[in-house]
Amino acid sequence: MGSILVVDDEAGMRIAIKEALGRKGYSVDVAEDGSEALRKLHESSYEMVISDMKMPGIGGMEVLKEVKKTSPHIPVLLITAFGTIQKAVEAVKEGAVDFIIKPFTLESLETTVDKALKVGHEIGAFETKGKSMLSNDGSMKRLVSMAMVAASSDATVLISGESGTGKELLARFLHTNSPRANNPFVAVNCASIPDGLLESELFGHERGAFTGAISQRQGKFEQAHTGTILLDEISEMELRLQAKLLRVIQEKEVERVGGKTPIPLDIRIIATTNRDMKKEVKEGRFREDLLYRLNIFPLNLPPLRERGDDRRHLSEHFLKKFSVKYSKHLEGISKEAIDYIDSCEWRGNIRELENTIERAVLLSQGKVLLKEHLLVCQDISGAEAEKEPEKTMKTEAFYDKANNMTLWEMEKGLICKTLDDVEGNRTQAAKLLGISVRTLRNKLKEYGQILPG
Repeated sequence: MGSILVVDDEAGMRIAIKEALGRKGYSVDVAEDGSEALRKLHESSYEMVISDMKMPGIGGMEVLKEVKKTSPHIPVLLITAFGTIQKAVEAVKEGAVDFIIKPFTLESLETTVDKALKVGHEIGAFETKGKSMLSNDGSMKRLVSMAMVAASSDATVLISGESGTGKELLARFLHTNSPRANNPFVAVNCASIPDGLLESELFGHERGAFTGAISQRQGKFEQAHTGTILLDEISEMELRLQAKLLRVIQEKEVERVGGKTPIPLDIRIIATTNRDMKKEVKEGRFREDLLYRLNIFPLNLPPLRERGDDRRHLSEHFLKKFSVKYSKHLEGISKEAIDYIDSCEWRGNIRELENTIERAVLLSQGKVLLKEHLLVCQDISGAEAEKEPEKTMKTEAFYDKANNMTLWEMEKGLICKTLDDVEGNRTQAAKLLGISVRTLRNKLKEYGQILPG
């Protein structure tokens, strides 16, 4: 195991932490103040730093900032007797991997250290529900560190970011790493459910509450009891329901439509939005008091265009993923294709990049993904064609090449892609494809992909 530097002005605390971590197999060095810690960090290398927050002279926050300037890869755990969520957020924004509050047991410290080191090693990749969030970018690694701190509490989290940045994936990550991980995770897309149905969907209804309510129904909040509820695109919720949601958060109970008795709830709420919520409040579309309740722990996902080398990193990941899916033998991406990927803004973010790589893999022939494979998947405006006639000629040439592929291969790829998009719903897939469910079933049998039911 690696070496850990412990910084604390209390000799008893330094000794206790050193002995506890030593028993776990860690090599532990100590410093009695921030000045000594910075000197030791300059002279030696450490796998982790544990620092008290409040010390004479250079305090824990200053140690953290200096460590992140010179060695941003080293995880820093801060200890304080005056901890609040706000201080935790401030510390993690500066790059702390976690935050622990005195008094604490040595067992809890050991658990936190193990978790923090694991985050330090694996922060560049995590997977939930079969989907991976990958990153080599420093801002994303800091965000995941903040998410780990948020996950350990029951604080309401508001995740903001453009469409396609992975907000739901991050929400699932929070749940998976929380004490509620083995309990329900219920996601509700507030934008996809009509306003007239959303109230019943969220809060449930009693029999006879309205026309068509032929039986009692549990709402999503009740279904998520003891677990986590995700309110996806919360900004789409109408003001009347926002008032009812505010009451649910404040009172920790829900009342079904047509009901008379409140139902107690033990629940953690995560919300996501792709809008500027302060602007929504200012323009009267969102309640300010509800925003304060939701925004206890804010997490902002940066767009893909601000994530350094992640476009290349993710492109290589998607290439491997879809090469396996479509039985291709692609071994890499050409330099011209990588340069093209780096030059695009990807306004649809990771979702757009993933879809583009998938289509390009489907159309590819040979062992290398070429720029031309990507170009046929992008809309080229007339202005771009005038500026880049060579690009247009290459695109047309590749269309000719793609036309040499068998219809069976193209058809199979399209059907598999459509089924993936609708999560295996054959009725919806058939509707999108313009064929009958029976025809779709026959096609799947032909491809050797017989689905149940």
